[in-house]
Amino acid sequence: MIRVCLVDDQNLVRQGIRSLLGLAAGIEVVAEADDGSTALAAIERDPPDVVLLDLRMPGYDGIWTLRALRDRGIDVPVLVLTTFDDDELVLQALRAGARGYLLKDVTLEQLVGAVRTLAGGGTLVQPAITDRLLRAIQGNTVVARDDPAPVRELTDRELDVLRLLASGYANKEIAEALFLAEGTVKNHVSSLLLKLGARDRTNAVLLALQHGLLK
Repeated sequence: MIRVCLVDDQNLVRQGIRSLLGLAAGIEVVAEADDGSTALAAIERDPPDVVLLDLRMPGYDGIWTLRALRDRGIDVPVLVLTTFDDDELVLQALRAGARGYLLKDVTLEQLVGAVRTLAGGGTLVQPAITDRLLRAIQGNTVVARDDPAPVRELTDRELDVLRLLASGYANKEIAEALFLAEGTVKNHVSSLLLKLGARDRTNAVLLALQHGLLK
């Protein structure tokens, strides 16, 4: 059973998400919170397998929550749910340690799939958000708060893998698209993370956007 903590300041939103997840086998909402402070206490008391986190909340918001979890060394996968009206806010969430992000208009199948992906140790990159961030960065509508560190040069094949990562492809799908063995793709992904100095796939895409590698 995948245990989920749901964090959103709107009761109706929490009720809706809880009802939807209740339709999925193997997933249970075990805690709810309407702000970051309450969420942090609940997570510390009984760590869930996945946290579904809204970014915009009065008082202690989603960014505060992510930073508090990181500062306290609480390693729980956080999936950000956003209406996506603030590009910089999403970038801040990724820098603060979010392992995935989804728009709130996703289908039940997409939400359940994302929860299972994070619970299984994976990360989630939703193409719609990646494309929006790419356009924002290229148009200078998002200003990075931290200059990205220099990266080692990527090979053409690594760039191919990186572009498919940014499109939300899993390793198996990348292997099929590039006619490679899945083990080879895993090696390329590991090399990408090392060269970019990224902690996971989501962070790798963020850094690639900042370095202009996905133009």
